Amino acid sequence: MKAVILCGGKGTRLRPYTLNLPKPMLKLGSKPILEYTVEHLASEGITDLVFTVGHLREKIEEHFGDGSSHGVRIKYSVEAGELGTAGSVKNARSLVKDHDFLVLMGDQLTSLNYRKVFDFHVKRKAFATVALKRIAQPLQVGIAHLDAATSKVTRFEEKPVLENLGNAGVYAFNKKIWDYLPAKGDFAFDVLPKLTREGKLLGYVFDDYWIDVGYIHEYEEINEAISLMDLILHAQKRGK
Repeated sequence: MKAVILCGGKGTRLRPYTLNLPKPMLKLGSKPILEYTVEHLASEGITDLVFTVGHLREKIEEHFGDGSSHGVRIKYSVEAGELGTAGSVKNARSLVKDHDFLVLMGDQLTSLNYRKVFDFHVKRKAFATVALKRIAQPLQVGIAHLDAATSKVTRFEEKPVLENLGNAGVYAFNKKIWDYLPAKGDFAFDVLPKLTREGKLLGYVFDDYWIDVGYIHEYEEINEAISLMDLILHAQKRGK
């Protein structure tokens, strides 16, 4: 199984922290947030990784190298400009090749079991699957409406009223997804709506810890949560 991790954004909403560091390399305790993600994936046996990089990419490459020191294999897909989330994955096609694969963001902290997401995707023979997190205040992420019987996403909306299933930015895709990915564009606006209209998007609902480091207050919150996350990951490793 391959996992593509998006690491190319500029993190403008987190300046000045991101003036000299790419957002996934912001420190949480003594380690970059991206390192927690890599360790989490490795603990689940997901070791074949592709990083999409652009802004200050040398910081990421210097820290992780080929991934061997972290128990994984890392290849880098370099972006010449801003491609958007979907465009970044499209640009990495030659490194993913013809396999179903995971996509996740490099600026999130979660205890979500990625392998369970992928297994759900494979068992349902899904074309595309999005991980959906139940959130108390769905104001900053796209919200999904889900058919409980089929797990199909029936629509997305950016200004929710009643629903609370937030897009967690974790996807599993069939190897035939490439025709749906633009050379430049985003999942939220350019890919998910089309998949939803065609009935090709399933939702995997989870209640695990999850936070997106998009704003200053979130970065501060995630630093407070890092001790808890360390305990969760340690427990997962001991349970194997």
